[in-house]
Amino acid sequence: MTDATLDDDLRRELTALLDRAGIHTDRTLISRMLQTALLLGTEHTDRLDLKIASAALSEMHEAFRLFQPFHTVPKVTVFGSARTLQDDPLYVQARDVATELAGDGWMVVTGAGPGIMQAAAEGAGSKMSLGVSIRLPFEEHANEVVAQDDRVVSMKYFFTRKLMLMKESRGFVCLPGGFGTMDEMFELLTLQQTGKAEPMPIVLLDEPGGTFWNGLKTFVDDHLVPAGVISPQDLDRVLITDSVQEAVADITGFWRNYDSLRWVGDRLVLRLVHEPTDADVENLNERFGGMCAEGRIERTEPLGVERADGDAVELPRLVLELDQRAVGSLYELIRAIDDLPSAG
Repeated sequence: MTDATLDDDLRRELTALLDRAGIHTDRTLISRMLQTALLLGTEHTDRLDLKIASAALSEMHEAFRLFQPFHTVPKVTVFGSARTLQDDPLYVQARDVATELAGDGWMVVTGAGPGIMQAAAEGAGSKMSLGVSIRLPFEEHANEVVAQDDRVVSMKYFFTRKLMLMKESRGFVCLPGGFGTMDEMFELLTLQQTGKAEPMPIVLLDEPGGTFWNGLKTFVDDHLVPAGVISPQDLDRVLITDSVQEAVADITGFWRNYDSLRWVGDRLVLRLVHEPTDADVENLNERFGGMCAEGRIERTEPLGVERADGDAVELPRLVLELDQRAVGSLYELIRAIDDLPSAG
């Protein structure tokens, strides 16, 4: 149902409702959600489908409220098994990597359960932790770390939970786990491979001397790549390590010079911390110019729409017209930007 399909009376009532609610910002989006709800009703949607849609929207609303006060704080999500015991070396790894990242000013997001999730929350501390729990018959309560300061939201559906575990974070650390951890890890890789999510650092962290993730790499190299179902470089964007220090350096180093990106029409704008030199830009073109559908990678002032939105206008920029088939290589370009001589 679009605005054009509403009769005049209903359109006026919808406008009046938005006025009474005091909604003046993003009215089009709010109106679209209300119209979708009306469409679900007028089409006699199945009750179960209505319950799914209603619960999903409510859960996202609660999660948005939890995260909103911390929207300027960088976040890292830690995934791993709920069954990991406190005397397991993996528990120590999860706790230590969270401690290091929280010490660098990062909030740690977890699934709020026991095992690796509790270890990471303990490492970060309650003030630097956020939890997104799932309601299961055998995991009824969030761990005490995120619960004590009410830094947790409870979800019924895995898909809304995964959305919130991923959308706010600027880095991810996966420790060994079962089906749930594998599901989360492969979704991360899928979003990165397809360009449906902005490039982010992903670390697969093992216990010292562990071989869990090496088994995954062997499976990828020996089966997925030869079968032609993924590209040889698809796992290159992931760091496999048993070192907490390497994990932390990989997460924080990704943001050493690269700040953010924005699409403006067909042009991709990359915002940087440090102004690149002519030599830097030439180097990037020599290495990554093939990613351009047309033209070159160039320095630019903030584009008009960025100025209008006040969108990081103080930062230097690079712009290119990206060949969409090269979206998987964007991660490599960002890593090269972080290593530019001008980045110090």
